Amino acid sequence: MILSKYSANGNDFVIFHTFIKEDRSLLAKKLCHRQNGVGADGLIVILPHERYDFEWQFYNSDGSEANMCGNGSRAAAHYAANNDIASNEMSFLTGAGVIGAKVNGDMVLSELTPPIVIEKNIEQNEKSWWLVDTGVPHLVHFTDNIDFFDVEEARELRQKYNANVNIAFVEGKNIRVRTYERGVEGETLACGTGMAACFFVANENKMVGDEIEVYPASNETLYLGVNEKTITFKGAVKKVFEASCLSV
Repeated sequence: MILSKYSANGNDFVIFHTFIKEDRSLLAKKLCHRQNGVGADGLIVILPHERYDFEWQFYNSDGSEANMCGNGSRAAAHYAANNDIASNEMSFLTGAGVIGAKVNGDMVLSELTPPIVIEKNIEQNEKSWWLVDTGVPHLVHFTDNIDFFDVEEARELRQKYNANVNIAFVEGKNIRVRTYERGVEGETLACGTGMAACFFVANENKMVGDEIEVYPASNETLYLGVNEKTITFKGAVKKVFEASCLSV
């Protein structure tokens, strides 16, 4: 088995392709373990599909499956283009629906699934939150102090709403975002669907325009926008290494 390690703006993934579709939750836990495995936020398995360029199985580091991952979608597209699984323009099937992507060198743009507002103006801990599904559910709160992220509060909200938890800060025409991700059960350096959810809420409330830069905890630059269909999400993707494994 050939495994590739990818990083997409601080989110890291183990990726491989195969013809066999099966439950790989235990494999995900083993490969993603930071001390005893490769170490990653998630595992992406690329599989053939009759209609689309491919489909994926996506696992969080705890072995749970996720319907969608924004940064993962860009890493998967880069992997597919560079392994002759798809051309530089592709569409692939996720648990959240079909994703379109374009690869231009190490810059990858993906069109995320259309956002769905689950609930507005949730009042928790004297803060106002939106609950938005951008492929997976996200709680979003805009704060005046992005440097303070109450992880215990985020953990409680994640359990109560079964959602990722984001705080965001408007910085000029752009925004900064920090995310607590379910499945990882901690803050990650970047979360694509989380950034998309924050951008969507800010755009809906006229806090930002239709094309902005977003900075996650990794401080790398992502580019988000809206088109006639959905939210677009663009940024750099890096192949970290490739390894051959006799057994896992």
